Amino acid sequence: MRELLLHSLKNSLSYPEYMELLEELVENKSTTGNLTKDRVNFTALNFKRVQRLNKTISLNPKQEEQFKYIENRQTWLVLLEPWCADGAQSIPVLNQIAEASENINLRIVLRDENPELMDHFLTEGTRSIPKLIILDEELDVMTTWGPRSSTATQMVIDHKKEFGRIDTNFKAKLQVWYNKDRGMSIINELADIVQNLEKGSLV
Repeated sequence: MRELLLHSLKNSLSYPEYMELLEELVENKSTTGNLTKDRVNFTALNFKRVQRLNKTISLNPKQEEQFKYIENRQTWLVLLEPWCADGAQSIPVLNQIAEASENINLRIVLRDENPELMDHFLTEGTRSIPKLIILDEELDVMTTWGPRSSTATQMVIDHKKEFGRIDTNFKAKLQVWYNKDRGMSIINELADIVQNLEKGSLV
């Protein structure tokens, strides 16, 4: 696992580099992985969403304090793809958190270029993204998070139970929820995770 993580980190992107990739893909009307019209369109839409969230997402003073005082160096490695709608809602939030702490190093890798890594961190047997892997200084896995906050995840579960699949109407409904939530659910969940890690109660 350590060699796999080292390899992935070697080929990872910083957040500014990821933003540059997004911009380049949009300019070229392209995307990563399997090139389909839908994925190209989602990449362009996600770029706009990420740009907006970069300007509007912010931590309140209490939240900043929770992340600022992380004692030991951590690497937050995120499996992601530019066309992923949930990823566009999450990665700007993760970046804001990382900027609040000098001990969080945020790195991003593309899921489809790292299938072996992805397969170590499946969600109920699926390659769901975004997936955050929190590593300590020795690159041991401390815990993971993703692909969504618990509230958004429950919305997905409830919709699938009632309708059998995720459809366009639900995606629109979920986007409305994301817009109202403004990243707070993700921030609060990760604040709890960080607090528990500091206390040594997560394995």
